[in-house]
Amino acid sequence: MTTGVIIALIVIVAAVVVVAVVLARRKPGGRDLKRRFGPEYDRAVARHDGDSQAAERELAERVDKHGSLRERDLEPAQRQEYEARWAAAQERFVESPREAVDEADRLLAEVAGARGFPDGGQYEEQLAALSVHHADHVHGYRRVHRAAHTRGGTEDGARGGTEEMREAMVEARALFEELVGAGGRREAAGHRTVRNDGHGHQPWTFTRRQAKGS
Repeated sequence: MTTGVIIALIVIVAAVVVVAVVLARRKPGGRDLKRRFGPEYDRAVARHDGDSQAAERELAERVDKHGSLRERDLEPAQRQEYEARWAAAQERFVESPREAVDEADRLLAEVAGARGFPDGGQYEEQLAALSVHHADHVHGYRRVHRAAHTRGGTEDGARGGTEEMREAMVEARALFEELVGAGGRREAAGHRTVRNDGHGHQPWTFTRRQAKGS
């Protein structure tokens, strides 16, 4: 192999490395972000008053900061404990909606922390990281956290607040099940299929009137 050929090969290899580095560092574009974040993309645009470029900068920063995060597996005993606590919170909702929502908020933060996301004490940071890896369901956590930190007022407001808390817990359950991996294990284990509401959630057997206001 002549010196000229060797130099040419070195130049080609160097060019390939440079291109690879540039591509690796390139920020995801609008289409990529919209595809990755789904409804979370639309919420980000709405928070920025329709400014899609500002929203995309925010989402790109989330990906840049949290995209390399690797989720840790849960031990079977951890999964069982978390599932038991969530089931207990759902049952408690009928008599104590506020306590149930508070527990759901704490539990999501704890499970996320156990999976390797930022600690629950850094809610905004944890939410941002979750949005990168669980974009389809992260809004449930946002809703249940907001409900847990909002206190009701009048009797009518309390009833409305109870319904909001119920809906928040139903939506948050999808994220909880993703984090603990509950759905797939139930199917794999051949457990009895539970009737759902058409969105993958187990319907609760109480109504707004049956649940006491907060």
